[in-house]
Amino acid sequence: MPSIRKRNQKWQVQIRRKGSTPVTRTFTRKSDAEHWARSMEARADRHDLPHDVQELKRISVANLLVRYRDTVVERKRCRVVERSIINVMMRAPFAHVMLSELSPTLLSEYRDARLAIVAPVTINRELGLLSHAFNIARTEWGIPLASNPVAGIRRPSVGPKRDRRLLSGEFRALMVAARQCRNHHIRPLVMLAILTAMRQGELLRIQRADIDFGLRTLHIPLTKNGEPRTIPLSKRACQVLHYLNARSDNVRLFPISTESVKNAWQRLIRRAEISGLHFHDLRHEAVSRFFERGLSLPEVALISGHKDPRMLFRYTHLKAEHVARKL
Repeated sequence: MPSIRKRNQKWQVQIRRKGSTPVTRTFTRKSDAEHWARSMEARADRHDLPHDVQELKRISVANLLVRYRDTVVERKRCRVVERSIINVMMRAPFAHVMLSELSPTLLSEYRDARLAIVAPVTINRELGLLSHAFNIARTEWGIPLASNPVAGIRRPSVGPKRDRRLLSGEFRALMVAARQCRNHHIRPLVMLAILTAMRQGELLRIQRADIDFGLRTLHIPLTKNGEPRTIPLSKRACQVLHYLNARSDNVRLFPISTESVKNAWQRLIRRAEISGLHFHDLRHEAVSRFFERGLSLPEVALISGHKDPRMLFRYTHLKAEHVARKL
């Protein structure tokens, strides 16, 4: 709150906010002092007061990232991935710079150096995480940054979206190769990915209690967008789940790790002699098949969990020959 007091027949206003230099002004009339105080309070709420550069000289980017990692990231479901991203950024030259010296130029240099090592989509994720850290610092921690230094950084183009679907004979090749896997969970995992459009993480978290064979539904309590959903199951999907249910007494139907799936998938596509296919492409394949079977947009969204139809279309790549059969 502003401090207004009368001194020597005049009205003096002083505005104090943590991280900002105190601002003082004197007025002849009290009404003018109150009007100015209200306007300065509004500026303070917008973090628009003159900043205390001395405080920025005491905090490095690494200090800010450590606090963000240990307080904000630890509450996220993707904390393992984001913690790893932050640890990478903390080894970069800009992390050792004090906030008073940080500039968009330093961040642009980091972006360009990383582009020689990783894909543009990785850079954009790193910059997005860094931008959120600076926003939290400004709005919640009272760190007097004049602006978000990431805001003016040009993000690299990620190029065209993936439209990879299974080619003729590739599903059969995957199934044949999967029979040779030492990890007997891989074949049903691949089948369910295509039959349900579930993400890999959702598949690995399936528990016995999530399945209702009577109603032919599967409850997914933890999803990417944070909202649970219940999806319908085809007869074939129910057969796969019955098979898994009968093979083990584990609570989880797939008691394996993401790393195990990653390694097994690489061996699988090599054995099947398939190139350029990611596990996540099976979700593209599943969504596209649902549309080809005549399911409506709301019905497919119910299964896939997409809230925005535009995002759903990104995962949908119909085959012209299938549409032609309807004409």
